[in-house]
Amino acid sequence: MAILHRLKQHLSALQPYLKCLLCDETTESKQLPICTDCESELPWLRGHCTVCALPLPGTGLICGDCQRQPPLFEKVVVPWLYSFPIDSMIIRFKHHAQWPLGRLLGDLLGHHVQHSFDQGLARADLLLPVPLTERRHRQRGFNQAQMLASSLSQHLHIPVKNHCLSRIIEAPAQQALDAVTRKKNLCKAFQVAPHAAVKGLHLALVDDVLTTGATAQSLSRQLLKAGASRVDVYCLARTPKPGTQLDL
Repeated sequence: MAILHRLKQHLSALQPYLKCLLCDETTESKQLPICTDCESELPWLRGHCTVCALPLPGTGLICGDCQRQPPLFEKVVVPWLYSFPIDSMIIRFKHHAQWPLGRLLGDLLGHHVQHSFDQGLARADLLLPVPLTERRHRQRGFNQAQMLASSLSQHLHIPVKNHCLSRIIEAPAQQALDAVTRKKNLCKAFQVAPHAAVKGLHLALVDDVLTTGATAQSLSRQLLKAGASRVDVYCLARTPKPGTQLDL
C-alpha cells in the first residue's frame, strides 16, 4: 500500500498544471481549469433571498414575493449572479457546445453545493435535470441540465435520473418574457413519468439559470403532486429583477 501511495504521488507530480479557460494562464490546480484570480473575480452571489436566491442588498433576508406567496420549491442553491463572465460562459456552453466550460461550471457548482451541505443544508436524495422538448434536444444535440446534473452526481455522490421528467409542450423562448407570461406558458408544459419513483423523496432540480422561477415552480408542483417530500433547485446563476442595480 505504501508503494502504491508513493506511485500515485509521483504520477500526480508529473501531471501538468492546467490552462485557465478564461485567461489562458497556467492555473494553480491540476483539477480545475481556472486560475485563482479569475475564480475570485467571478460574480459571486452575495446578499440574496434565502428561499429563491433573488439578489438583495443584504444577507439573511426573504424577498417580498416569497413572503407574499412562498414558492413550492424549498430552496435555491446558486453560486453566481447572471452577469459577465458567467453569462458568456453559460451561453458558450449552452448554445455553442463548448463542453469544457460546461464541465468547469459543473465542477464549481458541485463545490458550492457541497459547501452548502457542510453548512447544514439538507442533502437531496435524487438529482433531476430540467428537461427539454425532444425537438429542442435534437436541435441542440444535448441537454445542458443533464450534463450539469451528471457532474453534480459525481461530486456529491447523489444519483441522477434523466427520464423522470419530460417537457411535452414547446413554448416560446422564456428569456424575453415577463413572469405572468412565463407562468401561462409553463402551466401544462411538464409531466412526471408514470414510472418515476419519487414518493417521499427530497429532490433537487438542476438547471443553468433561474430567472423568474416559473420553470422551477411548475416542475415542483408536478413533483409534489407525485408524492415528493421536498424540492430544491441547484443552478449556476440567478438573475436580478429587471431594472435592479447591484454593486458587484
